[in-house]
Order: sequence, then C-alpha cells, then structure tokens
Amino acid sequence: MRDRFPDQLDLSGPLWSRQTVATLVERLFDIPLSPAAAGRYLRAWGVTTREPVDRACPLCAESVVRWQVETYPTISRTAQKQRAEIYWAGKSRLHGTTPATEVISAVSTRGWIRFMVTTDPGLPRDFLSRLRPPTGRPAHVVVDASWSYREWPRRAPEGVTLHALPCCERGR
Repeated sequence: MRDRFPDQLDLSGPLWSRQTVATLVERLFDIPLSPAAAGRYLRAWGVTTREPVDRACPLCAESVVRWQVETYPTISRTAQKQRAEIYWAGKSRLHGTTPATEVISAVSTRGWIRFMVTTDPGLPRDFLSRLRPPTGRPAHVVVDASWSYREWPRRAPEGVTLHALPCCERGR
C-alpha cells in the first residue's frame, strides 16, 4: 500500500478506506475481512482519527477551540453553498516500519475516512486531488499542524481549498 493508490491495484476508490483494505486482504490472502474488522486492524496499526483539539499542540489547543467557534462556521457555510465536502487532514507515523512511513489521513464531516501510506513527509498534492468527490464537487480541507506551510503544495489542486488550523509552530 505504500506510495500506491487503490486504483493502481484495480480496486475501487481513489484513496484507501476500510473497505478497500478489506478487499485487498481478501484478494491477497483469501481471507474474508469485513470493513469493521479492517478498521480495528487499522486502529491497532495507528491509523486513527483525532479530534481537532487533539491534533493541536498543548499550547495551541485554546486557539484551535477559538478557531472552531470563530472561523469554522464560515468554512462550513461556504462548503454548504458549494455543495462541497469538508475533510480534516493530518498525518501520523506508522511504527516499526523502515523506511519511515507516514499515514496521511482525511476524515470527512460525514465520517468517511480516506488515507494513503507514504514515505513522503510533505502534504502530497495527489492525495488532496483525490479527496474531491467523483461528482466533481469542491473539497475544503482543514490541515492540522502535521505540516509546515513550506510542506504544503505550492498550489492546491483545482477544486480543493486548504484551511490551516492554528499552530504556534506555523506562526498562526
């Protein structure tokens, strides 16, 4: 799965999900696995979702709470007008892997979890472009403090708007 997308392995979906992991396990090992069971394995491996405050450093938690009250409603209203998806993106390190492997994940406000496994420490542009729904609607992505601004793509993919959570390390 590292540095690969499901469609490169003839699986459905632009990014990894519990369902595509379950399908891959069944295909490779002939072991039926439900998406819920795949989710339990993913959590055990460190592929989990976190709340916005949990994504912030302790010094920034108050700023994140204030951002959720003051800024997020505007993002949400704009997304509703555009019929866009909203995702919360972050990354975590997969333990026990060589070379160092990152799991970049995005959770939609509808509860959809999409992720990729990569050795690239930056915020990959192709990951962001694959967050857009197949309908072509726009996506708003709230990016946590996992990346500094210089690790963001120079330009967001068409139809993707990036929003930064406050972070003292990023200067906001």
